[in-house]
Amino acid sequence: MKQQLLVKRENEFSYPIVFCRDFSDLAGCIQELYPDRRSACVITDSNVAPLYLNEVLEALSAVCGKVVSYVIPAGEENKHLTTVADIYRYLIREGLDRKSFLAALGGGVTGDITGFAAATYLRGIDFVQIPTTLLSQVDSSVGGKTGVDVDQFKNMVGAFHQPRLVYMNLSTLSTLPEEEFICGMGEIIKTGLICDEEFFRYCEGASGRIRRLEPDAVLHLVSTCCEIKAGVVERDPKEKGERALLNLGHTIGHAVEKKMNFTLKHGQCVGLGLLSAARISVNKGTLTEEEFGRIRKVCREYGLPEKVQGLTEEEILEASRKDKKMDRGQIRFILMRGLGHAYMDTSLTADELRAGIREILV
Repeated sequence: MKQQLLVKRENEFSYPIVFCRDFSDLAGCIQELYPDRRSACVITDSNVAPLYLNEVLEALSAVCGKVVSYVIPAGEENKHLTTVADIYRYLIREGLDRKSFLAALGGGVTGDITGFAAATYLRGIDFVQIPTTLLSQVDSSVGGKTGVDVDQFKNMVGAFHQPRLVYMNLSTLSTLPEEEFICGMGEIIKTGLICDEEFFRYCEGASGRIRRLEPDAVLHLVSTCCEIKAGVVERDPKEKGERALLNLGHTIGHAVEKKMNFTLKHGQCVGLGLLSAARISVNKGTLTEEEFGRIRKVCREYGLPEKVQGLTEEEILEASRKDKKMDRGQIRFILMRGLGHAYMDTSLTADELRAGIREILV
């Protein structure tokens, strides 16, 4: 099984997203991309390295002039500039030059760090994404957003740097802890709510097949999300308009993530943010209570949290105001007009935000 989707913006970038069930096509994809046998560094984390690093190194060694690897400690708490500086030092010691490329093997944290290192090392070199988690396959590996956290502020330093290839081995999802699978479902549900009610209905109706990781269901899930995001990225690569809609659930979600010191995972916090945004949408009359109930039910079906303990309205509100998605001091908040139709609102009052926040507090 091999399927391919092309992400393309005229005169700016073009790269394939390849869907496979193993790593057997990886060498061929790299050889097609770099027939001149370039040097490469595979960057992965301490959780993923024992599972897949040797297999990926073997594949790349067949078609690259030199292949090395660098393992970073797993976890969001390591997504900072110190880690990137350590990567720079390693690349310099190994002699990687402007024609070399980096390969990000792992989840969203690895992809963001590797992409940022690639965007800034020698003023920019190529990189490829080899995502191994559901969250990274359906969201972070596509679109060229790279970056690191500063203190507890997510992705405050970064760059738009598109990958040259995204290679998805869907069988890696079978090794995911359940919590990581749940995280991916937060972004998947979000995708349907933004612009595709039919896809949202699929997530509602196919939960058993999806949770059993039936191959056809997983392929449909991942490829549909990538197709939707690829279309948005092609039209708005640097988030000057439509791409901001992909942030549904993220403003309050990021605030919760920060205030909980990352003890809740990103996708779980996005799920909480979706419920907050849905409640605000109901209060504004753009979403019905019945639609809100369906959103809550599907989040529950996939194990996403509905409430968070230990935080106050004011803590979350203040953290939301420090989110990077601000427009001249006003939060650019994404709401819903029914299921599958998101829109931006920059006029929300503090009381309207508090009402959304109360929805997720115990």
